[in-house]
Amino acid sequence: MAMVSIKRILITESVDPCCTKILQDNGIQVAEKKTMTKDELIAEIKDYDGLVIRSATKITEEIINAAVNLKIIGRAGTGVDNVDVDAATKRGIIVMNTPSGNTISAAELTCALLMCLSRGLPQAVMSMKAGNWDRKKFMGTELYGKILGIVGLGRIGKEVATRMQSFGMKTIGYDPITPPEISATWGVEQMSLEQLWPQCDYITVHTPLMPSTTGLLNDASFAKCKRGVKVVNCARGGIIDEAALLRALESGQCGGAGLDVFVEEPPKDYSLVNHPNVISCPHLGASTKEAQARCGQDIALQIVDMLHGKALVGAVNAHVLASTFSLDSHQWIKLGESLGLVLRACSASKQPYGQVQITTIGESLKNSVGFLGSAVMVGLLKESPNNSPNLVNVLTLAQEAGIMIIRNHAGEDQKLAKSLCMVDISASGSRYKATGSVLGEVPVLLELNGSIFRQPIPLSGNLLFFKGMTTPQVLPSVAGILAAAGVVIESFSASVADNGDQWCCIGLSSLLGDLEALKPLVNEVTQVFV
Repeated sequence: MAMVSIKRILITESVDPCCTKILQDNGIQVAEKKTMTKDELIAEIKDYDGLVIRSATKITEEIINAAVNLKIIGRAGTGVDNVDVDAATKRGIIVMNTPSGNTISAAELTCALLMCLSRGLPQAVMSMKAGNWDRKKFMGTELYGKILGIVGLGRIGKEVATRMQSFGMKTIGYDPITPPEISATWGVEQMSLEQLWPQCDYITVHTPLMPSTTGLLNDASFAKCKRGVKVVNCARGGIIDEAALLRALESGQCGGAGLDVFVEEPPKDYSLVNHPNVISCPHLGASTKEAQARCGQDIALQIVDMLHGKALVGAVNAHVLASTFSLDSHQWIKLGESLGLVLRACSASKQPYGQVQITTIGESLKNSVGFLGSAVMVGLLKESPNNSPNLVNVLTLAQEAGIMIIRNHAGEDQKLAKSLCMVDISASGSRYKATGSVLGEVPVLLELNGSIFRQPIPLSGNLLFFKGMTTPQVLPSVAGILAAAGVVIESFSASVADNGDQWCCIGLSSLLGDLEALKPLVNEVTQVFV
């Protein structure tokens, strides 16, 4: 079962032809329109529900807001800093990249720049082309025995480490996510940045560009390094402060730099590029035939696998979806959304919501409270003004609405033979509760506001809920009003009586146009389509 439906995809950059072929072979229409201006893309994007880009296309909030049908943005490469991920998330658009597609190519370029820095190879080549034979001028240093500091120990950092170890380099590193015991298995000793800077002969950075990594190498950090340290950046422009790097090069604190990326691409200020100790490339990290073929294939297969309900790989803003690719999970998602819809209908006059608590019970649901909580919120916020909630954006929408979400797993209840999802919401001082389960692949309601139904209610179709006195006159009167409105009763279930009152649920052929005629007969009444 697919989470989304993608019929038309726009490709705005040069992607390997295998990408188009894979998508078309799976029934997706593909349009390739390269070198579009921003205005052209804004005018065009409304006709597509999928977009594939590389690094040149900048997907801004303005473009995302114009993409009224867009469901997925696929980046054929690593990093998504050319996409406004927050704006995409708010619109419920999945943003996906190919995390391993250009790993080898980027790692190999990093290693090449490290070697070139150690021997001044590009400068020596250009000197010979100018007719010179300056052997003494290009005295280099060996990599053997030197210390390489790797900032960012993800896929690329790991590949760089293993390759440079073959040159006899000692590799140390820093990463706030990768556990030290893991990096130790591939020969990298982790430490803090304060410990790392003074030890390094060479430093290479392999982190995403974000506020915490912008200007990571700056005047202060260069001052803590060995004099003559050499640095490489094949990740993202801005991780190394370009002005600070130029000052360090001019003072000799930095002995050389290998740069494949810049804050502005192409750079307008060529001060760094023209420095004699800088080796620069025009963002070639992923520019190999193999990487382009791999990234094109990966992004197409990832989209197809998602559409076929097989797996979700490379999504950077939809982690909750990763655990939803099974038939069982889809039924529970349907249950969560349905419970949200029922409680939304019951509490319509009491909104806004203050707190929502979702509790799962049962061993089979121990890893499901995340997506079940999101599914409940989709139901609660459905048809709210100015938003279209889905599993991608609903937590953002809930946060903006000031709703506190609490998710718990209560483990196995020995008294119960089934797994349960319990939802408890507070709205304007009132509380509403619902409990449901999935029985025989059918989502069912078991309890509403403390009243247990004698028979589980299938959560499907048009449902009328009302609470009233258990008197013989109520049901015939309700049935008469429904018949007068031309509505057919398709099912009926009642709860156990509580203090003379009981909840009843009637399955209807269609929803009533007006509930006013029922209100004199019952204490509470609402209807919902699920």
